[in-house]
Amino acid sequence: MRAAGVREAREVRAVEEAAVTWLSAHRDDFVLPEDALAPDGRVNSTWKPLGELAQVCVSVRRHTARTDPVHACVSDLLDFAWRQTRHGALFLQLQRLEPFATYPLEVYATFASAGLRHLGYEAAAATVARTRGWQLTEQQPTRRLGVRKAERRSGIHRPEPGPEAVRRTWLGGLSEPWTFERSSGYQLTHVVFHLTDWGRTSEGLPSDVAAYLADWLPPWLDTCLEARDWDLTCELLAVAATLPRPLDPVTLRDAWTGIAAAQHTSGALPERAGAEGPEQHFAGAYHSTLMAAFAAALTLGRAERHGGQGVPV
Repeated sequence: MRAAGVREAREVRAVEEAAVTWLSAHRDDFVLPEDALAPDGRVNSTWKPLGELAQVCVSVRRHTARTDPVHACVSDLLDFAWRQTRHGALFLQLQRLEPFATYPLEVYATFASAGLRHLGYEAAAATVARTRGWQLTEQQPTRRLGVRKAERRSGIHRPEPGPEAVRRTWLGGLSEPWTFERSSGYQLTHVVFHLTDWGRTSEGLPSDVAAYLADWLPPWLDTCLEARDWDLTCELLAVAATLPRPLDPVTLRDAWTGIAAAQHTSGALPERAGAEGPEQHFAGAYHSTLMAAFAAALTLGRAERHGGQGVPV
């Protein structure tokens, strides 16, 4: 790797280390509250953050060596998250309370992908998944891809969704690139995450989708950087790291330089510019900080596998 590439890789690594340090310091903010099982519980501020923490820890751990301190830190956070679910027992309770809710399965599937399983919950979820009511639930195409991925991770085997399932998404339909906006940006990143198993392989990406992303990720990254939308920028950087061929190194350098400059000394990365006091407002920083760690791990992992390719220079 060229000297410039080494310097930039160090910048990406510094973002990753700082983000993981902040997440570890704020682990108590991910604790499930006593009303986590309440019928009117705040799913988006309880189960969702815990599931996102688990997913990022699984992915970062997968892309770092066992001897790496980051590997040990995210492994510890993953164990913490699993304990919050009482080693999976809470998923079984959720199943009984909300048998047709998909979020318990989606969160549980992340743990299952790391070998953390609760067989009682899996049996109960498989029973519900055989009903027409579950299979015919109307969902947005991107969400349906995610649920089907969660089913497979949790041992629920149904025929793989056909190509038409991907083509019904904004990304899979190769929408006009100028229609990109924040909502479609998040939709497209999650289609990629589902198809690549959160950065594990690029083989699930159709070739025309990969080519479309290679053409249009650079201007979309520029748009997000200009808007100082750090959360979506990190998600797009994670997508870039999953493509069969790396993006232009200068594009990556500019994006990572922007992220590094926006990251607070504590390691927190605000979702967008103007967010005040990320230390005081966990909700406004946790997801973007998770995504910074995730994107950095994918970027560095790709560079290690491909001799420095895909790292900004």
